[in-house]
Amino acid sequence: MTSTATITQLLIKWRNGDKAALDELMPQVYDELRRLANHYLRQERPDHTLQATALVHEAYLRLVGENEIDWQNRAHFFGIAAVRMRQILVEHARSRQAAKRGGGDYRLSLGEADLLAEKRDVNLLALDDALERLEALDPQKSRIIELRYFGGLTIEETSEALRISPSTVKRDWSMARAWLRSEIGNT
Repeated sequence: MTSTATITQLLIKWRNGDKAALDELMPQVYDELRRLANHYLRQERPDHTLQATALVHEAYLRLVGENEIDWQNRAHFFGIAAVRMRQILVEHARSRQAAKRGGGDYRLSLGEADLLAEKRDVNLLALDDALERLEALDPQKSRIIELRYFGGLTIEETSEALRISPSTVKRDWSMARAWLRSEIGNT
């Protein structure tokens, strides 16, 4: 397994414009990105059309295309990757819903539509909407949810990525989860 220090050094080199560092970094983080993608997709409906490899590759393309990120460390990288994966899944869910409402070329009878209704897409969209509301109210709590829930980061890794104390992460994590449960329950 690659050390956290090595990944952090490669991220800093990449941030400073060393394209070779990115080529060296990606094979070292690929397995962890696949684990993260599999974690996301386990929460999706069983017949989801997006595969873990495609989710990793799409997230990779988005990460490579971002020039303004001041990469700090391994936890920060995986936190940002988790956010990008969540965005990809939300976009996928929104496009499926739009297609179901006549935005796509393919049509279903009412009976087929009832059989194919996926509650998980709606839950992901409700969660995304709730996270956007939380972001407006308390950006730090929203970031903690993204890093812990979607990124799979520990309390300590989240603390490091956000540069706040572990006790603050624990307190905000607890409060944000309760707030989200309340918000999603009201939709």
